[in-house]
Amino acid sequence: MADSIPLNPVRMNSKRIPYYNSARFSRFSVEDESSNLDEMPLMMSEEGFENDESDYQTLPRARINQRQRGLGWFLFGGWKVLCGSCCDCLAHVCRRKKELKARTVWLGCPEKCEEKFPKNGIKNQKYNIFTFVPGVLYQQFKFFLNLYFLVVACSQFVPSLKIGYLYTYWAPLGFVLAVTMVREAVDEVRRCQRDKEMNSQLYSKLTVRGKIQVKSSDIQVGDLIIVEKNQRVPADMIFLRTSEKTGACFIRTDQLDGETDWKLKVAVGCTQRLPAVGDLFSIKAYVYAQRPQLDIHSFEGNFTREDADPQIHESLSIENTLWASTVVASGTVIGVVIYTGKETRSVLNTSYAKNKVGLLDLELNRLTKALFLAQVVLSVVMVALQGFVGPWFRNLFRFVVLFSYIIPISLRVNLDMGKSAYGWMIMKDENIPGTVVRTSTIPEELGRLVYLLTDKTGTLTQNEMIFKRLHLGTVSYGTDTMDEIQSHIIQSYAQGTSQPSGGSSGAGGATAMRKTQTSGPKVRKSVSSRIHEAVKAIALCHNVTPVYESHASVNGETESAEADQDFSDDNRTYQASSPDEVALVRWTESVGLTLVNRDLTSLQLKTPSGQILSFYILQIFPFTSESKRMGIIVREESTGDITFYMKGADVAMASIVQYNDWLEEECGNMAREGLRTLVVAKKSLSEEQYQDFENRYNQAKLSIHDRALKVAAVVESLEREMELLCLTGVEDQLQADVRPTLELLRNAGIKIWMLTGDKLETATCIAKSSHLVSRNQDIHVFRPVSNRGEAHLELNAFRRKHDCALVISGDSLEVCLGYYEHEFVELACQCPAVVCCRCSPTQKAQIVRLLQQHTANRTCAIGDGGNDVSMIQAADCGIGIEGKEGKQASLAADFSITQFKHIGRLLMVHGRNSYKRSAALGQFVMHRGMIISTMQAVFSSIFYFASVPLYQGFLMVGYATIYTMFPVFSLVLDQDVKPEMALLYPELYKDLTKGRSLSFKTFLVWVLISIYQGGILMYGALVLFESEFVHVVAISFTALILTELLMVALTVRTWHWLMVGAEFFSLACYLASLAFLSEYFGIGRVSFGAFLDFSYITTWPFLWKVSAITLVSCLPLYIIKYLKRKFSPPSYSKLSS
Repeated sequence: MADSIPLNPVRMNSKRIPYYNSARFSRFSVEDESSNLDEMPLMMSEEGFENDESDYQTLPRARINQRQRGLGWFLFGGWKVLCGSCCDCLAHVCRRKKELKARTVWLGCPEKCEEKFPKNGIKNQKYNIFTFVPGVLYQQFKFFLNLYFLVVACSQFVPSLKIGYLYTYWAPLGFVLAVTMVREAVDEVRRCQRDKEMNSQLYSKLTVRGKIQVKSSDIQVGDLIIVEKNQRVPADMIFLRTSEKTGACFIRTDQLDGETDWKLKVAVGCTQRLPAVGDLFSIKAYVYAQRPQLDIHSFEGNFTREDADPQIHESLSIENTLWASTVVASGTVIGVVIYTGKETRSVLNTSYAKNKVGLLDLELNRLTKALFLAQVVLSVVMVALQGFVGPWFRNLFRFVVLFSYIIPISLRVNLDMGKSAYGWMIMKDENIPGTVVRTSTIPEELGRLVYLLTDKTGTLTQNEMIFKRLHLGTVSYGTDTMDEIQSHIIQSYAQGTSQPSGGSSGAGGATAMRKTQTSGPKVRKSVSSRIHEAVKAIALCHNVTPVYESHASVNGETESAEADQDFSDDNRTYQASSPDEVALVRWTESVGLTLVNRDLTSLQLKTPSGQILSFYILQIFPFTSESKRMGIIVREESTGDITFYMKGADVAMASIVQYNDWLEEECGNMAREGLRTLVVAKKSLSEEQYQDFENRYNQAKLSIHDRALKVAAVVESLEREMELLCLTGVEDQLQADVRPTLELLRNAGIKIWMLTGDKLETATCIAKSSHLVSRNQDIHVFRPVSNRGEAHLELNAFRRKHDCALVISGDSLEVCLGYYEHEFVELACQCPAVVCCRCSPTQKAQIVRLLQQHTANRTCAIGDGGNDVSMIQAADCGIGIEGKEGKQASLAADFSITQFKHIGRLLMVHGRNSYKRSAALGQFVMHRGMIISTMQAVFSSIFYFASVPLYQGFLMVGYATIYTMFPVFSLVLDQDVKPEMALLYPELYKDLTKGRSLSFKTFLVWVLISIYQGGILMYGALVLFESEFVHVVAISFTALILTELLMVALTVRTWHWLMVGAEFFSLACYLASLAFLSEYFGIGRVSFGAFLDFSYITTWPFLWKVSAITLVSCLPLYIIKYLKRKFSPPSYSKLSS
């Protein structure tokens, strides 16, 4: 990141190419060219940004893309790009998307809709009956490896190319395809069942003739649907009526935005006021709704009733909507459907699962291409040495088939079985109970991760708030001194009761106090009265509603239910859109002041003595991310006093409250402890002041232009010189062991990004308390930007910061990615930690894809709610946590865990083992194929380049299966580091991300070993057995099997009893087949009928000659390995010693 940037005008004789047409713009350039961002022109006027967004070609990426595309480009991957773009074009033409439009929806009249809207069905299946077989085959044969085997197997149907038996080629290929098809079919059937279950849920639909039951998938735009309590909302609806007297209801949105707190929704006033439900059909009304869009936090529409005189118009906003996939938490609601199926907010925000392919599989695919090239070259050499005589083209193909063992089909079989074994080990690990592997094809990815993108709510935190601190300026109360507050409250209300003022005595005490206070502001209030004021303010200034579970009688009459709604403390639960507010109200209850009832116009508090205080709610100003505060104006019933209470973030409140010298310092102290702070203030209003305010406020609300600005201005006129009451600190409890786990991941070289839908302050607070950002690290909060100019300036400011964490909101991120994608990602990737707040589900997935494109590193996403599904599916490796927010994320993920702390062991231990084992297994299986191909090449070259197989079909199948399969496969039990070591030294993980276990370098070493051993085995057999030529096959094959078994022993790092068993079992199988299947050991078709004499195998010459050949092929490698371990040991062996 460069330092300060001087911006100088370019002289006209400058050689630099002008970025813009000089007639339209003043051109500015930058001297310092060391960084990409400096190449961005900074414009003089805002119009520049608006006018010319299309020809913005100054980014380095734009230049890179314009490089010459020649023949080299075409051969090295260009053909792939062209084919891909052609297919995309075709697909686009075939399924051109219908343009989404705004709509007018008549209540209860779906037939009046002019256009056709999508069906309201949920469909998560990848295939249907017709596309299943072609789809699965395409997914298999798009890999070079499988396509190659298919071509070789098909070639065996041509008589002149036939080398061995058909089963030796088709059986392994058929096995691989059968296993894949069965696995895909099972997954597909499960998906189908889940969809069917959701689509066949029954809902009540209102019609002119009364209620009828309809399936979720049959619901249409314009239908009036009744949704009961705890029932899922089936489609996007406008909320018309509720059984709740208040005209409002709560909904749970955890599957939509990941937040566990309930949201308050308000019914349309006009329809809520109708006497009966049936009257919805007697009125003539319609809803105008904007076109379907992604944003789940906004909605614009109008409700119009035509048959009233004059016409009734009501504006509709987000609080009148019920989005699909939310759940009704209170009462029964009736809504009119406005969007269905693919047009609902939840479906628009869902990305479809892609088939994930591990990096290791891609690397092996590249290596098989290199092997194929070697195989073709070898075949051409053989034909060339023959002198291209006769039908040389046919001979060339025969040689290609002969050497086809260079690329063994058992590679896929072994790796797939290995992956299943790793999955089984992960699920059986007692240290991470409840872990489920849902995608068995990518366990090695866990060992290659560089970026971890995590959700906040429910992943890092439990989303359980606990009130920790109350600060009054001179005195601070913590969890251990709350009983003092309680005694002060009891005492202050008891004083009130002792005054003879009848029923409303508790309020009298409070009033008396306020009178003394206002008459002489110089008089310092007692601690007791200040506590009283603070607690009362916290108990009144909020959006919390107490909910009582009604014990309805058998016949479910509401009267009896009302009577049973006891206001007992055990039966009360609090609901609010923010868990912080619930924590504050719970705390006031614990110190003696309880919120017992609330509706849209009033609320009641209960004092410690059991007395009820009533307050009328005159106005309420909800919290917004811009204002960062919420306020309420209440009138006390007993005294008529009007008070304006306000609470909010310290940044917003500091300028509103009267001058003080402690607020800023104490906020800083609490933030360092990881507490979420709120400043509480109040202002007493006279009747005249309030009336004046109300008139101006109502006028502002009716204005058509700049309504929001005018309303904010009126409210701000009240927010002056408010009396600071207290500062509160609430802790969001972290999940178990989050801090050590994040520390472990950071030490392992994994960069952690937190993507959350929560507020900026909350996200920053959790980033500090979880030590995602270390204590001594600076945090750069990216200021809100709305256009290119602001984004440029802010990016420049950010570039000058060194080693600081970045906090950015979703809106600013959108702007930056629109103009400066490449630069932004480059800067963000240099940060030790990044926090993105107010992120929509699609933005989370977009960030994952950006990291994949720009860094080419492997990403992992972890989350626990429905809003994390897109991110989990987009990442190379998705991990879901089974949390309070339901199982949606864990079902969509590749791996499902029960706690965040389990991710440490999953990556450090299982990720490491899976990757190391697969790399060893893959290379060993290739070695096994290359060694036998080398022997075939030597054999053919000695016998006048004849395209004749050295070993019979059965021996080849036996070699790849029964004789060597078990010891080679036992490599999946190998481990280089004990689990305890891997967790103690997470730095070892950094080596894995470099991919050194499987690279062209290690592969080349194996190729050289194969050539050396194949040559020694074949030449050794021919040199030592000139007299008994018939026995060459038996001797070379025996030495080959022994060499393979010894090589497994050489590769193993930690022995397991199963490995030893596998070695001896394979040896026994081979010796048994030597004895009983001797007819297969004749030399191919050269000396047909010359079979092995069993008595010869037991003679000394046979035994010492086989031992000598094996020794020469293996001993040098053992010596080299010993010397390498001694003089250049790998990092892990230094630790284990």
